[in-house]
Amino acid sequence: MRPIRFVSRNINIPFVPWRRVAFMLSILLVLGSIGSFASLGLNFGIDFKGGILMEVRTPTAADIPGLRDNLGKLGLGEVSLQSFGSETDVLIRIQRQEGAEKEQMTAIEVVKQALGAGVEYRRTEFVGPTVGAELIEAGMLAVGLALLSIMFYIWVRFEWQFGLGAVVALSHDIATTIGLFALIQHEFNLATVAAVLTIAGYSINDTVVVYDRVRENLRKFKKMDLVDVFNKSINETLSRTLMTSVTTLLALLAIFLFGGEVMADFALAMIWGVCIGTYSSIFIAVPLLLYIGVQRGDEDSGVGVPENERQLEG
Repeated sequence: MRPIRFVSRNINIPFVPWRRVAFMLSILLVLGSIGSFASLGLNFGIDFKGGILMEVRTPTAADIPGLRDNLGKLGLGEVSLQSFGSETDVLIRIQRQEGAEKEQMTAIEVVKQALGAGVEYRRTEFVGPTVGAELIEAGMLAVGLALLSIMFYIWVRFEWQFGLGAVVALSHDIATTIGLFALIQHEFNLATVAAVLTIAGYSINDTVVVYDRVRENLRKFKKMDLVDVFNKSINETLSRTLMTSVTTLLALLAIFLFGGEVMADFALAMIWGVCIGTYSSIFIAVPLLLYIGVQRGDEDSGVGVPENERQLEG
């Protein structure tokens, strides 16, 4: 059986010549994301705003939708439930109540009465706003360190120009993801931060594959125009890029549609991240090298060029 290919081996789509249009689109996306974040802000979840965490065990298999409906009618604000471990274990998150510790304890008692008898309360905690602020700071630090580490890795593996191009593309992906959540006002929690870091890893993996082909073609085709070299490299890796993106999206769509409310925001962030990461690898990361400048390598050594290619060039 012949392997499935998403695109022809001889495809030659003019991606790089469309770079100005892509750059303008990306600038608009980033500016829109900044505007959404500045005007609307993020809808921080309990992880960041503070609130009540209750780990309970029900006598029988937990009816998550039923429990969610019952607790949602108590007037306590945002309430989220998550099944974990066995089918009887449930993690309940309730937004922080107005007032001091007394109001939080009152809310806990209201929840206990609603859950009824026979429920085992394994853990009850109150997350204050100070902890939430520390989590926001830690999340921002994690994203910043991830970008710096990626830039250093690309710099060591290729050259500094590649590292700078990769970080610009990654910053574009992260900024638009945060802008999306600010625009639609979906909950931004620790799971979303994990999704942002996963997006960074996915995007850089795709970018490295294209960059590796760019470096190889820069050494093989020393007299070819840079635009043609970059465009050739993108087209040669396009089948792999699309195959990875499509298969990943299929899994994420299944999680988004059937994974329940708890996983929906994480899957949404990942779906957007895969799409925008694929776009930035093709239209941002590689075309930026035209403006940053790259070296073609030693003109006479033929380093990185296979022996048969060197004979053809000779």
